[in-house]
Amino acid sequence: MSAWDFQDRLVVIATMHRKEEAIAPLLQAALGVKTWVPTDFDTDQFGTFTRDVKRPADQRATARIKIDHALANTGATLGIASEGSFAPHPALPMVPLNRELVMLRDLDTDLELIGEAASTDTNFDHATIQSLEAAWEFAQKALFPSHGLVVMPSAEATQPLEQATFQSLIFKGIVDPAELEDRVSWMLATFGQAHLETDMRAMMNPTRMGAIAQATADLLRKFQQRCPQCGFPGFDQVAYHRGLPCSLCGMPTQLPLVAIAQCQACGHTHETLHPHGSSTANPAQCPFCNP
Repeated sequence: MSAWDFQDRLVVIATMHRKEEAIAPLLQAALGVKTWVPTDFDTDQFGTFTRDVKRPADQRATARIKIDHALANTGATLGIASEGSFAPHPALPMVPLNRELVMLRDLDTDLELIGEAASTDTNFDHATIQSLEAAWEFAQKALFPSHGLVVMPSAEATQPLEQATFQSLIFKGIVDPAELEDRVSWMLATFGQAHLETDMRAMMNPTRMGAIAQATADLLRKFQQRCPQCGFPGFDQVAYHRGLPCSLCGMPTQLPLVAIAQCQACGHTHETLHPHGSSTANPAQCPFCNP
């Protein structure tokens, strides 16, 4: 039996937000594993989108922390977790970008594999409003009620609204129009405003759930790519040499000329010329022809 034959092995999915709905079917179909979600496992302790609990580290490290805690609590040796982030797109600052990371860790073989997905297909948004009409406008834009909302007094705790009081006034998972109206109306009467956010937890956000599935598919793609030297999974591109020549003037562009794949176990590398299948670049992407 190969070390990478995970047939019938138990995979612990470290989640409390129903991410197994996106992850488990793909894992079971591709690897033949059994999946289990531990009960009473509080992933909110590792950070919340509403910022009442700060994330302890970056995406990768936080996903690893989730898995390690879940495995320590259950005694299992194979675990998976996901971690998402939302920030302005680096090239289009007004457009939010969802980056999803799904990590698989196997303590028996020292395997750590990461799948990723990045998409602008997200309803991520927030607004501080002063009227019920503005709240309904935000809700409609945020795909409510198929996607949940969060209502709180302000974007952050402010004096005299102390942190503990502020945390008790964060209402998550709102998918009922009557509850939304009640919460917003109370905030307006009490504070003169309400802060609304899209609820980015997976079970409240079908769009994000789809991105988690995409990251899981990327992880499984990498799992099937074995190092030609030692057979370790995850033999994937780690860097590019740029400089694909322009088809018109022949000058180098910023497009990849060579892709470099590397094994995380033995360090073996392999270079692929013209990784995207074309030996030249479109002049529209040339800084000399199209400055």
